[in-house]
Amino acid sequence: MPLLENGRLVPDIWTILDEEAPFPATGPVIVPLSRLEEGLARAPGEKLGVAIPQDAEIDTLRTVLPRLSLVAVTFPIFRDGRAFSQARALREHLHFTGEIRATGKPLPDQYEFLLRCGVSTVDLPPGSDPEVWARAHTRFRTAYQPSVLGERAEGVTLRRVL
Repeated sequence: MPLLENGRLVPDIWTILDEEAPFPATGPVIVPLSRLEEGLARAPGEKLGVAIPQDAEIDTLRTVLPRLSLVAVTFPIFRDGRAFSQARALREHLHFTGEIRATGKPLPDQYEFLLRCGVSTVDLPPGSDPEVWARAHTRFRTAYQPSVLGERAEGVTLRRVL
């Protein structure tokens, strides 16, 4: 699937493994949470990512985060927003600096909120028009809540609601 980063399509270097797929000899892989221990047993220099379900407790990753280059959060349906909280917790509470990837069924209208919560890439759902996502990246410029982006985000106005 197409991968979006900062409003632009980028190549995806990761191999996504399911519950049964064998590990490739080399290269970056994303494993399901159930196979994380198996992934951690690979050579220390290999990039490793984990895909977590929407009901996973982020704190369970605390001890392994230094070994992870990517955490994929899942939006099973557009109205399930737990992945927003997971991404924010990864950035703010666990200080994860690697890639956070949104997968599943996020909507273009959610793109800026994804970025503000710490998501760095979006695995576009099948049939998505990348141009719609690119436009969504610049559509909303006013925010009413704090962001993991801080005040570095160009053109974003943070307003306090009392």
